[in-house]
Amino acid sequence: MAKRTAIIDIGSNSGRLVIFEKTSHYGFHLICEQKFKVRIGEGAYEKDGYLQPPAIKRAFLTLKSFKHTIEKYQVHKILCVATSALRDAPNGKAFVSWIKKELGLSLKIIDGKKEAIYGAIAASNLLPVKDAITIDIGGGSSDIALIENGHIVDTYSLNLGTVRLKELFFDKGGMPMEAVHAKAKAYIDQELKNLPEHFKATLAIGIGGTARTLSKGIMQRSKHSLDKLHAFTYEIEAHQDYLDKIPLSFVKGLKKFSLKKNRFDTIREGTLIFNSILAHMGAKTVMTSSVGVREGVYLAQMLKHENMRFPKDINPSIVSILDRFKPFIHVKSQKKNRHKIALALYKVVQTEMNDGLKYQNEINLALKLSSIGNTLNIYKSHQHAYYIAMQELNYGFSHEEMILISLLLRMHGKELIHSPLFEHYKTLLPKKRTLLWLSFIYTLTIFIYEASNSAKITFSYKNQTLTIRSNKPLYLAKEKIKTLEKPVPFAIIIQDEDTLPKNKELGIL
Repeated sequence: MAKRTAIIDIGSNSGRLVIFEKTSHYGFHLICEQKFKVRIGEGAYEKDGYLQPPAIKRAFLTLKSFKHTIEKYQVHKILCVATSALRDAPNGKAFVSWIKKELGLSLKIIDGKKEAIYGAIAASNLLPVKDAITIDIGGGSSDIALIENGHIVDTYSLNLGTVRLKELFFDKGGMPMEAVHAKAKAYIDQELKNLPEHFKATLAIGIGGTARTLSKGIMQRSKHSLDKLHAFTYEIEAHQDYLDKIPLSFVKGLKKFSLKKNRFDTIREGTLIFNSILAHMGAKTVMTSSVGVREGVYLAQMLKHENMRFPKDINPSIVSILDRFKPFIHVKSQKKNRHKIALALYKVVQTEMNDGLKYQNEINLALKLSSIGNTLNIYKSHQHAYYIAMQELNYGFSHEEMILISLLLRMHGKELIHSPLFEHYKTLLPKKRTLLWLSFIYTLTIFIYEASNSAKITFSYKNQTLTIRSNKPLYLAKEKIKTLEKPVPFAIIIQDEDTLPKNKELGIL
């Protein structure tokens, strides 16, 4: 696949450009993102679907700007897709031909099913989910995919979109808002009757501008401690009143809902559609996706020989971080030894923790990333590693997992917890006692591994005493271990090979 790939997505409401850079077979990251409110479907729904001149002009100028950006980034491959407004428009194909002639861009009009598939490919690969329904509300359609055990089993496209509802109902003057709401709701309910019965799930994945805008509002109102939208999750019941009031509001009243002003024009319509679909499918929880059609188009190319799935135990964020921040390359057997040390220690302290090794994966990933901070500077490298992880652990993790892995990377020294960070992210972290133990396991493993990474290490824990046995010297680790904070009071005994070679001249016999 090309080193740099540009994806252009022309929807009914927005035009977007993203550029991804491939770092290895399974590694990639975003290097550019641009968005313009094209509104190519504006005025079309009352004109038998025909694209109108003002919208055509906006789309052309947007695509021309995108092309300049693509040339600046020296992109190797361009993929362009267009969704409901163009596929519904009788003059959509003429627009595509014109763009090809004038700009040299090949726009591919995709149907609702393909749109849903792309969104589901992105969500199933880049979110920590197995069973869910994706909901992507656009300007002209709402595209839905059913995911079971990580696989896309069915898709459906509803003729429900924010611009469509806006022009058909909300822009009509002379009616009270309650009446507008009632008519629009009846229209939505009628369309939802076409959705097959098996589209039921307790978890909904919100894709697109409406879902993201609502999640940002809920994050702000609930004072969510992590400022990251992707994988943000909330219980619908806890915010149902908030979600119900938005569609009934006048535009001027939307300020009180903590919503971005640039979404005021379509958020009432989008929220009404979202609420109706959530209720129809029986959803209890919403997980927010910052990825969608564009990432799906990219992954469909990247994973076309992998059945559209990353292999088991491959996380693209981890791969990309290791590709770009190139930590010291260890011999494979030595890297395995590091994880063996951590697991052995984790097992022997289960008498204290009793958590069933619940956080083994987070410890292993933190160990894998432990030296990424050295790329920036060896001094305070653990702090650099924390900042890198906080920014780059984007795909495949819950917020709780992101924070825990990042905080483990931050804890590398005498203290096991950085108190200000713990207090800030407390609601997303394990209990303090558990976190102390996890940090102790991670830090002690690093100390032992750095002192003698090929040693055979065993542990035992009895009578408040942790005994560390090594077939090689751990001299460099001993002083660090002496000063290391402990989760609870206990003694540490190190039994290693620390004998000196005989030398009569130096008095060593």
